[in-house]
Order: sequence, then C-alpha cells, then structure tokens
Amino acid sequence: MRAAVLRQQPGSLVIEEVLIAEPRGGEVLVDVKAAGLCHTDLSYMKATFPGPMPAILGHESAGIVRAVGDAVDYVKPGDHVVCCISSFCGSCRSCLGGRPYLCNVYTVTSRSKGETPRLRAQDGSRIRQFYNLAGFAEQMLVHQNAVVRIDEGMPLEKAALLGCGVLTGTGAVFRTAAVRRGGRVCVIGAGGIGLSAIQAADLAGAEQVIAVDLTDDRLDAAKRFGATHLVNASSVDDVVTTVRHLSGGGVDYSFEAVGRGRTCEQAVEMLDRGGVATVIGMVPDDEPITVSGLDMMRREKRLQGSLMGSNNFRADIPHLIDLYMKGRLYLDELVSAEIPLEEINDAYATVDAGQAKRIVVRF
Repeated sequence: MRAAVLRQQPGSLVIEEVLIAEPRGGEVLVDVKAAGLCHTDLSYMKATFPGPMPAILGHESAGIVRAVGDAVDYVKPGDHVVCCISSFCGSCRSCLGGRPYLCNVYTVTSRSKGETPRLRAQDGSRIRQFYNLAGFAEQMLVHQNAVVRIDEGMPLEKAALLGCGVLTGTGAVFRTAAVRRGGRVCVIGAGGIGLSAIQAADLAGAEQVIAVDLTDDRLDAAKRFGATHLVNASSVDDVVTTVRHLSGGGVDYSFEAVGRGRTCEQAVEMLDRGGVATVIGMVPDDEPITVSGLDMMRREKRLQGSLMGSNNFRADIPHLIDLYMKGRLYLDELVSAEIPLEEINDAYATVDAGQAKRIVVRF
C-alpha cells in the first residue's frame, strides 16, 4: 500500500510502498477513505516534539472495515468507522474511572515487541504507527478499541474530522470545561480546533463568544461558526485588556487553541473571578507557563489541560454526527481543500503558513 512516511526529524513526508500485516486477535484492517491534516503531525515533522522514526503519521481518519481478527466483536467487514487516538483497554484505573481518554495501557491495543510489526518497509524493517494509528496510508491496522462504528450515510471525508480536531475542540467545551448556558467565552486561535470550540460554545448556549486570532480570514470564519465578537490580536494594543473590556470584566471560560506559553497566560489573565482557562493546544515542553498566585487563590481562577477533549469517543462521535446530520454542527465549512496523498507536503506548507482550516487527504 502507499503511505506517507516520516523518516527523519525534521523532515518531509516520503510517499512509498509499505507492507501491512493481516489482522489478528482484536485488530481491525481499515481501508482509509479520508484523513485530515492536523497541526500535531506538523509539529512532529518540524521536530517540535521528538518521536521514534521512521513513522507513518496521521491520526484523523475514517474508512471502511476490510477484515477483522478472530477476537473482534465490535465491527465487521463493510462497517464504516472513524479512528481515534484515544484507544482504551477497558480495565485500567482510568477506563474504570470514566476517563478512557487517559488510558495508557498500550499492551492491550498494540502488538508486543516480539510480534511481527503491523507496518514494515519493503526491506522488512519496522515502521512505527503514529499514536498506534498511522492514518496517512491507504490502509490502517488498529485495535478495535481505537475505532467507532458510524452511520453509513455520513460522508467519510467529513467524518474523518471528528477523529481529532472537532472532537478535541467540542469536547473541551462540552466535557472538560462543561460550559454553562449564559457563560462568557473566549477562544484564542481560530484554526480547526478553535473553530470547533467556538461552535460548541454557541451550541452550549454561551451568551458571548469572543474569537481571537491574527488573521481576518480566520476571524471571518469564526463569526460564521458562532463568534459574537472578533479580536485581531495584531491590531490591538493588548489582547487581555480588549477581551476584559468586551466581556464586562472578564470571561467565565477561556480556551487556548494555539499551543504557546504566552497565550496560555493570556487565557488566565482574561478570566473573571472564578473563571476557568482550558489549554487545548500542544505547548512545547520548553515553553513555561507563568500564572499569578493571587489569581489562583483570591480570585479562584483555574488553569487546566484538555486531552482530546476529555472524550468518550464511542459516545461523542455518533452524537456529533447526529448534530451534523441535523445541520447544527458545521463540518463542510471546516474543509479548506481536498487533496491526493501526493500533495501532502505542499498542503502542510499551507497549514504551517496558517492559511487553512482543515485540509483532507482523499484516498
């Protein structure tokens, strides 16, 4: 099969023929139909986050089940599925405690070192699966606990977006922060994840949704997704002061969807008393986040992280699909372009320049 392989960091993706194993046990072989280009993959291409190489990136995918292992009881060949990095073992402390997205018992959902690798180069050497998925390929071999079965009437090129970006942005609002009706919200960053958070805040009944970004094009999109106020950070003297003025003293909920230490600090600074700031973006380890102790104690502000929107993806993705089918969740408007696999490096250059919401590879 054809796949986009990252062989070194930093580096570009190389399109090559890769060998994929047959499913065994609880594994599922999926014919990939669409895969979204997430900024997280770009961070690994740029070596912002190190990882073992070579690897097939991609973690926002949808497709059709081709074959299953003998222990699979959840899906069958022909089923339409969305893949998610939040694979779960089902029996660890996190899973049993209602937080399967925090599961890290990978021995259940991946092959052991002594087994034949799921992915190999033509010379037989192992190729890593990014997040145990590897979606930038014509096929994926994953554990059944990494997929959710979906309605066959759902377009797969739109369903793919639900595997990461949309799930993360909406989940941060619905689950991590649990935004209440009438709340004041600010979302910093109006890319794919930020736009998903904006429309989730609107769906949750927020009284005010302030979008902050550096480009007018993204801010225009934010308005279509439900933002009530727009702030171009490059056109104001101070973002925090501007947001606090617009919200009458500070917002109740802020969401950082950029992945920078300073914007995380701004997310806390713009809160009203008792407000909560949620970090969605992937902040590099070498970027410290400094917050005021007075803000934390006397003003009872909170700063929290959100891993994949604190999701229960087998429940959340079907719900998001239902919202989409009813015209209440915007997915078509998130897609900037659809491309063949061969154009993936050029497409990531567009993503890196901040000129796209979501680009989708069509297989």
